Amino acid sequence: MREILGRRRKILFRRTGRSALLGAALHCATEWQWPVLPGVALGPAGRQPAGARLGLGERPTRRCSCPDPDCVVPGAHPFDPGLLAATTDARMVRWWWTNRPSAPIVLATGGRAPCAVSLPAVAGARALAALDHFGVRVGPVVATPTRWSLLVSPYGLAELGELLHSQDWVPSSLRFHGEGGYVVLPPSQIGAGRVRWERLPAAPKLSTAPPLSPSFERGDPPAQKGTPSPAAPWLPKVATIVDALVTASTSTPDGGSRLAY
Repeated sequence: MREILGRRRKILFRRTGRSALLGAALHCATEWQWPVLPGVALGPAGRQPAGARLGLGERPTRRCSCPDPDCVVPGAHPFDPGLLAATTDARMVRWWWTNRPSAPIVLATGGRAPCAVSLPAVAGARALAALDHFGVRVGPVVATPTRWSLLVSPYGLAELGELLHSQDWVPSSLRFHGEGGYVVLPPSQIGAGRVRWERLPAAPKLSTAPPLSPSFERGDPPAQKGTPSPAAPWLPKVATIVDALVTASTSTPDGGSRLAY
């Protein structure tokens, strides 16, 4: 009898226990109405580098579990399901991450969802410093060890085209994630490392609502029924930040000409 009860407790724990990724995915989909889907997971660690065998601190490479053996963004893209499957339906999100608890959270950008502009991490830090210096409010910023993505309100190709046309030069390292694009959200783990919030999402009204707790970065479950849900995070317009991003990307050591992941 004790053995049977023990098994039942284990089964119940597996069914009700929420991973950090599931909690964060549900929060994005249900509280903020951001369409999400699971990304392709990382495969097993590759061959140990020579530096690691010599005690130089190099880590084994993590390969992507997609069919491409030379994938340049391991674990940081959708595969199965495809991007068009992104949804805000809680049942679908829960089913996905119950069956794939380690899958990265992929936000499908564009439409009614946020868009994003990404750039190399060094340039991103410079851009944020410049925007802070001039008192420009920024929205959520997603960071990986190699790239930072600034989330902005939805924009169309016509608006983006006018903004870029006004620039003397746009570095190729600057990427725009609009309709048909995607961004990986915290607390995902990808080949480049951990995905985190450099700037936490904040509520729309600065005067009445404080920034979201750092517990969101840990993937805490969304609020229970009966508890007021936070509004979708405030997002800036792309026009207010694009000049700083172009300038920061241009001033990077490689001139912003390299598309580094």
